[in-house]
Amino acid sequence: MAERTSYEIIGEYLPQKIKNAFLSIRLSERDMISELRLNSGRAAAMVFHDRIMYLTHNGLTANPNNTSIVTIMPLDIEAVVNSLSHYSIHSCSEQLREGVFVLRGGIRVGLSGRYNSEGILTDITGLNFRISRNIIGCAESIYSLIRENNCGVVICGGVNSGKTTILRDLCRLMGNNSKVALIDERNEIACTEGGIIRSDVGILTNVLAGCSREKGIISAVRTLSPDYIFCDEISTERDSAAILSGMGCGVKFCATVHGGSYDEMCSRTVMRNLLNVGAFSYAVILSGGRNPGNIEEIRRLENDF
Repeated sequence: MAERTSYEIIGEYLPQKIKNAFLSIRLSERDMISELRLNSGRAAAMVFHDRIMYLTHNGLTANPNNTSIVTIMPLDIEAVVNSLSHYSIHSCSEQLREGVFVLRGGIRVGLSGRYNSEGILTDITGLNFRISRNIIGCAESIYSLIRENNCGVVICGGVNSGKTTILRDLCRLMGNNSKVALIDERNEIACTEGGIIRSDVGILTNVLAGCSREKGIISAVRTLSPDYIFCDEISTERDSAAILSGMGCGVKFCATVHGGSYDEMCSRTVMRNLLNVGAFSYAVILSGGRNPGNIEEIRRLENDF
């Protein structure tokens, strides 16, 4: 049986009226869609890399007031949430606290609504499905640098710039030739399910999913003897401290960080500290959301902070 696409997986969680319209979109257009946004009382929106379109009962339109538009109702949102939680919403407190579900294939579903006094989303009004894709070979140029220089790299990009996609492919390439540990906090890179790693992240790659970057890095260094550790979205002092500890044990790091530019990345204290001690030898700067996965610049880093 053929592996289901991210598009088909999303369709399984939608009420019938939305699913029918969603799956009626032409195959030629599906590959260009990055998000499906569902907000109560509003038109279902499809986000492309270069435009916004709205779902109708017979295709797409640029006009949110089109008479055939698919309007999302509160019961639709409730039905999707029930499906996401497998009809056991009370067992999903972690997802409701974080505001995100992660589906097979690394598909992220962001939630919006009202948080209660315990910090848990209760009145959910919006859902944002981010369509995940594997692009085999997109990290070849970065892989060559690492193999030639035996070094670490940081991948910098803004929202929807393709950071996770590139990191996954780089992990696949490195994990086929080196001992790699992947810290997959939200299980959106390796997509582990039922004890099986669903994404190709390399033959030699060990995956630690569902734990914090800090805990995963420390555990990997102690127990998995990695040459390289991969992790997504480093952002805190605890992340930085764990990376520094791993470096002290001879481990190299490949990580992503949120930032619209090299200067923006360097303005953050956590990154400035890591760059200052030579945690990474190269910075890979991505173009941005309008050209996801495109490498704008690969910069050799100097210890000049």
